[in-house]
Amino acid sequence: MKLLSCLSAIIILSTPFQLQAANYCGELTNAYGPFDYTDGEHKTDLYLVESAHFTQSVELLIKGNTGTLGGDLSYTLRAFPNHHRALMAIGKLALKEKKLRSEGSAYSVECFFDRAIRFRPEDGIVHMVYGIYLSQGGNLGKAIEQLGEAVRLQPENANINYNLGLLYMKKKNYEQAKIYAVKAYQLGFPLPGLKNMLMEAGKWNEGPEK
Repeated sequence: MKLLSCLSAIIILSTPFQLQAANYCGELTNAYGPFDYTDGEHKTDLYLVESAHFTQSVELLIKGNTGTLGGDLSYTLRAFPNHHRALMAIGKLALKEKKLRSEGSAYSVECFFDRAIRFRPEDGIVHMVYGIYLSQGGNLGKAIEQLGEAVRLQPENANINYNLGLLYMKKKNYEQAKIYAVKAYQLGFPLPGLKNMLMEAGKWNEGPEK
């Protein structure tokens, strides 16, 4: 199963447009699916959906494959509500376009995260991706809430711990940033960025270093 790799490793914070809470975002029942992105039993269904609607050009936001980018991402996320990479892509598209709902999309970007969490509330990666999207939209407080829930659900995930550490670093909460940095590196996270930021702030050498 394809999962997130290093796409979740670096958070770029900005405030391109005002995020809004989602209204009711529809039932999860769908003509095709819904299927669980993390369940290998659905790999054939995943291939069929991705080969038509989540091609490389769609994921990179270059162009739609069967219509608009919003339409292809919408189809993917209605079939696989917790499709991690498609959620990341639709969040990037919303930020790029500065629109909560892209042309051809069945729902707003907030609705797709709402639907993903309703579908699989225990999927920590969904909460992580949502937190990254919120942070990029300038909502640091809610981003930390989502990453905190992701850590609660998947405490041994290096990517999640690293991203939560980055958010605390942004808030200059160095104590919390170091806690999650140490955990991420203990779990084998490969990028030194957070450690370097803590070192520059003079905070890395306080306490155990891993």
